[in-house]
Amino acid sequence: MRWERGNWKWAAGAAALALALPVVAQDAPESLLPPGFGDPAPAPAPSPTPGSPAPTGASPPALAPTDVLALTPAGADAANAAETAMSEEELAAEKAKYDLPDTARRSLDRIGPLTPQERGFGPDAFGSQQGQFLATLMRETHAPLVSRWASILLRRALLSAVDTPRGIEGADWAAERAWMLLRMGEADGARLMVQSVDSDRYTPRLYAIAMQTYLATADPAGFCPLAAGARQTSKEPAWTMSEPICAALSGDQGSASGALNQAQRRGVIRGIDYRLAEKVVGTGFNARRSVKIEWDGVDRLTAWRFGLAMALNVEIPEPLFATVGSHVRAWEARAPALSAVRRLPGAEVAAQLGVFSSAALVGVYGQIATDGDAPAALSDRVDALRAAHAAGTVGARVDAMRILWGADERPSYAGLIVTARAAAALPVARADAQDVTRLIAAMLSAGYDRSAANWARALGQIEGDTQDAWALLALGAPSSVVEIGEGRVSNYIGAAGPQKGRMLLAGLAGLSRLSAQNAAELAAENGLTLAPNSRWSRAIGAAAQRGERGTVALLAAVGMQAADWGRLPPAHLYHVVAALHRVGLDPEARMIAAEAIARI
Repeated sequence: MRWERGNWKWAAGAAALALALPVVAQDAPESLLPPGFGDPAPAPAPSPTPGSPAPTGASPPALAPTDVLALTPAGADAANAAETAMSEEELAAEKAKYDLPDTARRSLDRIGPLTPQERGFGPDAFGSQQGQFLATLMRETHAPLVSRWASILLRRALLSAVDTPRGIEGADWAAERAWMLLRMGEADGARLMVQSVDSDRYTPRLYAIAMQTYLATADPAGFCPLAAGARQTSKEPAWTMSEPICAALSGDQGSASGALNQAQRRGVIRGIDYRLAEKVVGTGFNARRSVKIEWDGVDRLTAWRFGLAMALNVEIPEPLFATVGSHVRAWEARAPALSAVRRLPGAEVAAQLGVFSSAALVGVYGQIATDGDAPAALSDRVDALRAAHAAGTVGARVDAMRILWGADERPSYAGLIVTARAAAALPVARADAQDVTRLIAAMLSAGYDRSAANWARALGQIEGDTQDAWALLALGAPSSVVEIGEGRVSNYIGAAGPQKGRMLLAGLAGLSRLSAQNAAELAAENGLTLAPNSRWSRAIGAAAQRGERGTVALLAAVGMQAADWGRLPPAHLYHVVAALHRVGLDPEARMIAAEAIARI
């Protein structure tokens, strides 16, 4: 990209805003998987050392009308595009600033930052599917998903460098993937996707999603290179307001103030939305504006309000987060200007959604310990995590983990995730049955399946109910480390109840860890239908038969739309697990199946 006059001022203005919220550069998506996850199992060692950690391994369509984070600020009127339109000559000159030589231009035939060498899917992961069919699936899938592991898998599929399907423009294909990622909470992944397309090849749809993306990542400076082109195709007030914002960040305060005053007279946006924009303009180079932000009377959070408030480090009232989906908490969790104490609630949500890895969540706790400004209750949790890793005895480590798991009968899933590495480092030892079950669940929450499998030999020596521990290993271990038979499964169903029992049966049948005959008999006895009796189940089965990993991952997400695990039909789990198993995504299939036991 070639910079023209005034760009040193742009840099200065953007840097001033960055003091409020530094933007984390990211060339490739962070892997959420532990080292070795999904790799072939190594040859068995003659004498394994107990306790050594062994981790596994178009015209701009309206954005989803049900999305409460609408791009248009609440109460805003549509901007009059004719008043801001550039002549063809001016537009050509503006675009020329950012033209790349032909040799540097990126193809729209294959888009995505994740290659097979980085655990991405192959270029043909979506086979010969029609692009509009895939785009419709993405738009109509409600996210976030109920399953952390299904979300991690879908993230890989959406970010993979795959061939653009027939029947859709490459830029629109990138836009749909970015929009899905945003709704999953994957703001940084969405940013990577929109930046995979050269700016002069943007479509109206990609412009719209790019604006959402830069707001989700709290980076208003990021949409400035796109603003001139976007204003030619969109009447969205946000793009109209980009004119004063970007002028201020480039150091042109005269133009910024004039454009801002004009927008106010025309009523482009009002209230809190205008004041936030005015405050961003006030952060620009040589600015003279001072604006106080008050949230009185604001009844909902929008992408505009979230993005600008985060960029300005303006605290958003907690009740407003209740007006949006949990994915917005995951956006908040990656805001580096916020203190670790403020980011922790969002980070725990992000980990449960599959946006943060276990290591990333541990890192937030570590930052809290470094900052030293945590309230007493939170300091106790930080101390407990430290003890979970470094206490002198196994008992003391498990005691510390209990604090993070919580006192409820069903442990905190975020607590399981944050203790996963500590659990994997424990030697196999005699312990309370409930503790063993939670240790295994913690390891599997982050993919430490080989470490979890080591505990199979301890189950027979533990007093108490180890049924769930057995079920977790029956589903999640890389190989058969516990007895799996018709009688044992029937006993579990009787003890655990029909919903949880059918989930176990669905997982085992999908993984082919029961014979076809036993699976069919048990399914009939327990009211579980394994036959594909819906359009969705037939579609995911057919995609698996064709070997289309990307299509299977997307259809798996379609089948895992539920408010919680207790409302997910066990038959859906069966078809998801069976399809993933068939296309060679067995590690992910096992983790999803085990997650069902851990979270019901």
